[in-house]
Amino acid sequence: MASIRHNTAMDNSDPVLDAAREMVLAVGVRKTTLTDVARRAGVSRMTIYRRWPDVRSLVADLMTREWVLVADRFATEDPVTAAVAVVRALRDHPLWRKIVEVDPELLLPYLLERRGSSHEVMLALVESAIARGQDLGTVRPGDPAALARAVLLTAQSFLLSGPTMLVPLTQDDLDGELTTLLERYLQP
Repeated sequence: MASIRHNTAMDNSDPVLDAAREMVLAVGVRKTTLTDVARRAGVSRMTIYRRWPDVRSLVADLMTREWVLVADRFATEDPVTAAVAVVRALRDHPLWRKIVEVDPELLLPYLLERRGSSHEVMLALVESAIARGQDLGTVRPGDPAALARAVLLTAQSFLLSGPTMLVPLTQDDLDGELTTLLERYLQP
């Protein structure tokens, strides 16, 4: 399956997004300014303001790029393997860890109010994997869009709340439970 990209701004080699990533990793989202990003990227502030009106919109595109790059690595896997692998990879991703540790409120709109661009791409990837599995007879019948949403919500809960359920369990234990949960949910 080819990688899914929602626009060219999510290109892996964007110097502004690279600079934003460096700034967020260094100081967090709240302390990152568009001026600092412009300076680090070697572009004018106006260049940045043409694409992003504020730091939050820039960071939203950065998160989309980073999360989609992670998800794309597992796009050809079956939906269970892919979901568990993406949760594991995101949990260990330095940008994810920095945002969760320093600026967790940045994630709230995507949990409570609306789907972001990353959600849309992830849904498309999971839906495609489910449809493939249905064609192969390895995934139960049903609306692939509905199944994909349930898989994504389940994986998201393990990513976000998994750390609160550790001790005496380990991350590997939780990954095993996520695998079992999704396998049983999707089995024909």
